[in-house]
Amino acid sequence: MANILILGAGSMSTAFAFPCSDNNHQVSIVGTHLEDNFIDIFKSNKFVHPVLKSKIPKNVKLYKFQSFSSLLKNADLIVLGISSQGFKWACDQLTKIKKNQQILILTKGLGINKNKYEVYPDVIKNFLLKKKIKNIKISVAAGPCLAAELSKRVFTNVVFANRDISVVKNLSKMISTSYYKIKCSSDLIGVAACGGVKNIYSMIVGTSMGMNLKNIKDNKNLNTAAALFNQSIKEMRYFIKKIGGQESTVMDLAGIGDLYVSCTGGRNSKMGKFIGMGLTYKNAKKNKMPNETVEGADLIFDIGKKIINDFTKEELPLISSFIKALIHNTKFKIEKKFFL
Repeated sequence: MANILILGAGSMSTAFAFPCSDNNHQVSIVGTHLEDNFIDIFKSNKFVHPVLKSKIPKNVKLYKFQSFSSLLKNADLIVLGISSQGFKWACDQLTKIKKNQQILILTKGLGINKNKYEVYPDVIKNFLLKKKIKNIKISVAAGPCLAAELSKRVFTNVVFANRDISVVKNLSKMISTSYYKIKCSSDLIGVAACGGVKNIYSMIVGTSMGMNLKNIKDNKNLNTAAALFNQSIKEMRYFIKKIGGQESTVMDLAGIGDLYVSCTGGRNSKMGKFIGMGLTYKNAKKNKMPNETVEGADLIFDIGKKIINDFTKEELPLISSFIKALIHNTKFKIEKKFFL
């Protein structure tokens, strides 16, 4: 039995506690410094997560952030389930971890360091190295996983990645269940980068849902969605290969699998729908989704300008045009030149 410490009380981090608990591990969920009130609501709701509508197992304990430091001392595995906006804050909380600590990242995103793309495991690694903290095993989880379904123990197939594949093989043995199957990969860059960039492409595919609302009865526009999905995969393969990942990763769980799930629902595709209806991003965010985090948009504002500078519109026509629309707050229009 291991001590698993999960930082963040959001939907995905809470859902991840279920397979951990079902393996008889001691699991602690610690809210961030911004989630104290949420933890109170969570507990007062008889330990039913307000968003997931699922009751956490009895051996999963809930804590406010003030307990994080004390729980950190005995943690065998630290799981980061915070939003991409809180990732740098989360790094600051890891300066007291013990030697050979294992960390698993659920957060999906991508950063920039010295004008190079940097996946989140390397963000943490380089941050800790500056603090003279070495020998930390940092892995990342990605793939098609809706938190609500995982919390109901619906069969789910994901991928864990570490440059040393033996690390994630051990994690797989530790966390896998009959309903939570883990594939292992050594393509850390490809898996982590797919997890972030697919959020942008799920917004793009989501624009199809907002088009021609008066003419298409069910509002799905599946022809357009399929065309956008196909082009998205082409561009993801090109992008991932250029930054040092493997194209084959895009054609597996972290790429095509995760993009498929994200396009069927969620905040990114929801925002895409509003943009497809003809709204600018700022208008849609302010009037339609004022209190919801749209991680695909956050990623665009973090790395979008670099993508435009690094790639031509002929190489990545779809994402380049979408990035420009969000950065300049203009309307996004689908054009036939996007489809190679």
